[in-house]
Amino acid sequence: MASETISVSMRRSARAERPAAPDESFSSLAFIHAASEAPAAPGAYALLIALSRPLEAKTGRSKATLAPGRYLYCGSAKGPGGLRARLGRHMRKDKRRRWHIDQLTEAGESLGAWITETKGECELVAALSALPVPLEGFGSSDCPRCRSHLLLWPEGAAPAFLAAQKC
Repeated sequence: MASETISVSMRRSARAERPAAPDESFSSLAFIHAASEAPAAPGAYALLIALSRPLEAKTGRSKATLAPGRYLYCGSAKGPGGLRARLGRHMRKDKRRRWHIDQLTEAGESLGAWITETKGECELVAALSALPVPLEGFGSSDCPRCRSHLLLWPEGAAPAFLAAQKC
């Protein structure tokens, strides 16, 4: 198994060489603090999680020690209950591990999420492409476009679509 310690490196989340330009269509994102604030409609989200101590995270055969800090996980909610149900599950501590993100939500604190009913999870990842990728394949093992759906949000960084949002 490959193992690495994550630092705030300049690895990028998207496959492209240049970060995506800010997209005005992301101005309709809403930040919610609790899943009960989300609609029971399909959509995508960028879940904000804070880790207070290092965490060894695994995805398939890869693993990495995630440093304390803020992480964004981009996902989609297309099933019954939509965004409200999916974020409700992610924000609960007492659950059976089903997805990669369960490792972080059990160990860290879910601070809220940016939600959208018009964009997809890969579009959110692309819009956040300037942020470092802490573990390749995390949450994106079935995604042909993205290196990872987990991103490190370093202190002082202001990703394009999050800059105008209040959390």
